[in-house]
Amino acid sequence: MESYLNDNFGGVKPKNSSEEALQRWRKLCWVVKNPKRRFRFTANLSKRFEAQAIRRSNQVILVLIFFNEILDSVFPLILRPGNTKVNCLSSDYIAPEEVTAAGFQICADELGSIVEGHDLKKLKIHGGVQGIAEKLSTSTTDGIPMADDLLNKRKEIYGINKFTETKVPGFWVFVWEALHDMTLMILAVCAFVSLLVGIIMEGWPKGAHDGLGIVASILLVVFVTAISDYRQSLQFKDLDREKKKITVQVTRDRQRQKISIYDLVPGDIVHLSIGDQVPADGLFVLGFSLLINESSLTGESEPAHVNSENPFLLSGTKVQDGSCKMLVTTVGMRTQWGKLMATLSEGGDDETPLQVKLNGVATIIGKLGLFFAAVTFAVLVQGLFSRKLKEGSHWSWSGDDALEMLEFFAVAVTIVVVAVPEGLPLAVTLSLAFAMKKMMHDKALVRHLAACETMGSATSICSDKTGTLTTNSMTVVKACICGKIKEVSSSEETSSFCSGIPDFAVRILLQSIFNNTGGEIVTNKDNKTEILGTPTEAALLKFGLLLGGDFQAERQASKLVKVEPFNSAKKRMGVVLEIPGGGFRAHSKGASEIVLASCDKVIDSNGDVVPLNEASFNHLKDTIERFASEALRTLCLAYMELGSEFSAESPLPSKGYTCIGIVGIKDPVRPGVKESVAICRSAGISVRMVTGDNINTAKAIARECGILTDEGIAIEGPVFREKSEEELQKLIPKIQVMARSSPLDKHILVKHLRTTLEEVVAVTGDGTNDAPALHEADIGLAMGIAGTEVAKESADVIIMDDNFSTIVTVGKWGRSIYINIQKFVQFQLTVNIVALIVNFSSACLTGNAPLTAVQLLWVNMIMDTLGALALATEPPTDDLMKRSPVGRKENFISNVMWRNIIGQSLYQFVVIWFLQTRGKAFFHLDGPDSDLILNTIIFNSFVFCQVFNEINSRELEKINVFKGMLRNHVFVAVLTCTVVFQIIIVQFLGTFANTSPLTMQQWIGSILLGFLCMPIAAALKMIPVDGNGNQGKLDRYFLTHLSKFTQGHGFLSFPNSTLTALFLS
Repeated sequence: MESYLNDNFGGVKPKNSSEEALQRWRKLCWVVKNPKRRFRFTANLSKRFEAQAIRRSNQVILVLIFFNEILDSVFPLILRPGNTKVNCLSSDYIAPEEVTAAGFQICADELGSIVEGHDLKKLKIHGGVQGIAEKLSTSTTDGIPMADDLLNKRKEIYGINKFTETKVPGFWVFVWEALHDMTLMILAVCAFVSLLVGIIMEGWPKGAHDGLGIVASILLVVFVTAISDYRQSLQFKDLDREKKKITVQVTRDRQRQKISIYDLVPGDIVHLSIGDQVPADGLFVLGFSLLINESSLTGESEPAHVNSENPFLLSGTKVQDGSCKMLVTTVGMRTQWGKLMATLSEGGDDETPLQVKLNGVATIIGKLGLFFAAVTFAVLVQGLFSRKLKEGSHWSWSGDDALEMLEFFAVAVTIVVVAVPEGLPLAVTLSLAFAMKKMMHDKALVRHLAACETMGSATSICSDKTGTLTTNSMTVVKACICGKIKEVSSSEETSSFCSGIPDFAVRILLQSIFNNTGGEIVTNKDNKTEILGTPTEAALLKFGLLLGGDFQAERQASKLVKVEPFNSAKKRMGVVLEIPGGGFRAHSKGASEIVLASCDKVIDSNGDVVPLNEASFNHLKDTIERFASEALRTLCLAYMELGSEFSAESPLPSKGYTCIGIVGIKDPVRPGVKESVAICRSAGISVRMVTGDNINTAKAIARECGILTDEGIAIEGPVFREKSEEELQKLIPKIQVMARSSPLDKHILVKHLRTTLEEVVAVTGDGTNDAPALHEADIGLAMGIAGTEVAKESADVIIMDDNFSTIVTVGKWGRSIYINIQKFVQFQLTVNIVALIVNFSSACLTGNAPLTAVQLLWVNMIMDTLGALALATEPPTDDLMKRSPVGRKENFISNVMWRNIIGQSLYQFVVIWFLQTRGKAFFHLDGPDSDLILNTIIFNSFVFCQVFNEINSRELEKINVFKGMLRNHVFVAVLTCTVVFQIIIVQFLGTFANTSPLTMQQWIGSILLGFLCMPIAAALKMIPVDGNGNQGKLDRYFLTHLSKFTQGHGFLSFPNSTLTALFLS
């Protein structure tokens, strides 16, 4: 079976599956009772094609705009009268009355045509960016006023920054969809005919009992199914809403603040930096080195340069490099991104490999079910004909005969209901929805469903250091300025720190800290000083304030000419300032050894700039290593005088700097990380640290976390990337720390782990350049606090608290999901096999089916919806992290599961067969109702076999199945409801369910026969099974004995090869 599933349903990957693979498995699933329900949580491929078409049209529009600009530059405007007409219309533009009444001078459509159409001529006619700002009643420096009534006016005129989303269907829609089950519809027709014939033959109400029983059962199945599906859809909607929570920094009323992108309005001034998503259409106001990746909107991979000459920013694009201030012009559904997202939101998530595989299992068993149902119906009808021939009444047919035929047909249809396990793929969805909701409470937001499954199989975690293993609460604790090393821990000590440093060195240090930064010191809406920026930037700015610096005064004292933002490839950032006395000065900061290598001068203890001789260089190098060995993050600050000749288009110099000093930043290890790493080791998951920090800092932190052991290797990125393929193959299994790594190094490491070593790899990332590694990994984990929007977009799971312990929790949940689904599959396949064989063999041997349509519908609900609720929602236990991870190539239906399924199926079949052949004697039954009472006992015993087998299924291998059972309230509730409803059906609904009230002795007997499943299960678990290796032997053993059994008991005789084909086809 597993090889068939892999060949036909194995093309779907956990991520980045091809459209062909997604379409192929759908075509193979032709045995489907209810397509609306089965395929509800799968990707809508037609909507995805629509989204691709929108992207292509966006790309065509941009190409046309580009050619239009070329034509404008080649031909004079007067030779193109069409454009003159457009310009005349634009110059004569008059804002609509409702716009001017609200205090604005430009409407949303005009703004949209300028930005979306990249229309520079219209922009100039409206007075450029400043003119648009004035017409929107905003200021490019102060932002919009924050009064609620003014904000509401903007929303009324220009709309809100939300796109149209598909609403959650109401409960009755799910009821209607549940009614679309083909088998239930056929049973409903049978019930109607039964009602009609029954009332004609026996009158009301006696003749209506059978039909009403089927109707009531159908309604019960429909409503329970609809409730379960409706709850799932609400859970997914909540998770979807959580995924879209993005905040941006804006200036309003002169105050910098964070707001949700949904609260943005035209006129807002948004601050964007590397890795951010552009939250709305807008215009570039001010910025440096801005590169925009428009691939998400147009499919174009080449980044666009945005500046004052090309000031157009489109919603949904990403900042690849640089930073800027943006004026928002168009929001929500008026943007191309809004229209694209509205379409994409209907496209849905890719189905997971497990969903697809279980769809395959459902298809195989469905084929078997159809075969057995057809044969059962044929045998039952043949029995009726034989009886009538014997009686000589084959030419006279009564209403009772018609009702009996109808009952046979209903039984056959109900066998299909029970046999086609629609609940298998839906159990995956139920388990994923449950786990995702719980994981959100545990600070992990799942973006892609398949990540939950895959995380349970993870064998390797490549983790960042900063913020994941450490607290990300950074403070400058040591500094080496002018050759002197000093502690920095309080304002008093800092003042004494300053007293030993020449004034020139302090001034240049403060200029470097406050100008060469991606952070800012602002006054928030509570009039309190707030430091914005990354934790590293915040630590340096705080250090600058402790030195007595004034951020605003320093920024105003010189003009910023050029900025080269920090990125993980360069490992440094730099700025060029135009200084008041004339000339330009460059400042650089970054990885200590990299910046120090670019220096040839240093400020000495007297404040003089002197050549960087070998002694001074070695002193600074030793200082870096000393700080690093104390687990401090080190940064080197340097500057360079550029004279009066510098162009903003020129790159920053790479050599010739003067070293200002070295700072050591403390970032403590998070509490609980060491324990979490130990848990990973016991779970068979290797943890590697991949960081951009100095190797000594990385080794010190890794030892503190328990990652670096005596057998492990710590290596630097530049050394790693020089290794040959053969060397890497030997080296990678031993690598535990990679320092000074680039995004490419991380990508190479992940690729080798996945392809060469066949490991299942989880990777953490927070920067824009981490996107390739996150995309390459089996599970990409982005940081929720430190992570950029680009990283989050490429990730499968967002770690909301940036904590390594949360990653371990995600792994635990992943294992729980996988095992829970295995438990449910084991339980459902057991019921499938027994229900099929019992009805089939009984029909063949006795001419009757012991379980009626109503009873089978009840069994179907126990094993399908209720079984999934009970078993697929088991919370994870700590024991899960004491076993080895599931390998990439392991069979989902393992030999352990086959052992339990076959053992339980054989026991239950023997019990039902014993009751059918010896039940009357065993329970001392006689009289006219003996057949009805016996069938009720069979039905009751069968149901209690499922109840106790459901408890057995809580553990696949352990004998103690009661551990933690009472803590799972859903399981206890489902079990209680099943037992209570079973008592009601048997004792009080006999006329509808074809049952008879049982005596206490008969109840005890039925329950005891069911309870014997538990010692049988315990005995089965003591039989050793060889993992997945003997799958074929186990299948053949089962099929051989089934063939002997069928041949030995004189009913339909199949050769072993036929059974094998049926079982595996």
